[in-house]
Amino acid sequence: MGHGTGNPDELSWFKSSYSGSGGGDCVEVAAARDAVHVRDSKAAGDGPALRVGRNEWATFVALARG
Repeated sequence: MGHGTGNPDELSWFKSSYSGSGGGDCVEVAAARDAVHVRDSKAAGDGPALRVGRNEWATFVALARG
C-alpha cells in the first residue's frame, strides 16, 4: 500500500479484489503516512472519507478477518 500525503485528492485509492466489478456496494481504502482513509465507492469523487489511525485500522482488519 503506497503512502500518500493525507490529502484525499492525492491518495491512491483501491478496492478489495473480492469486490465485484459492476456493483456499487464497495468501500475504497487509501493509506497515508499517519492514517488510513476509507470512503464509499459510489461517492468516490465528492463524498466524505473517514480517516482512521493506522493502528486502529490494523486492529479493525484483524478483527474482521476473525
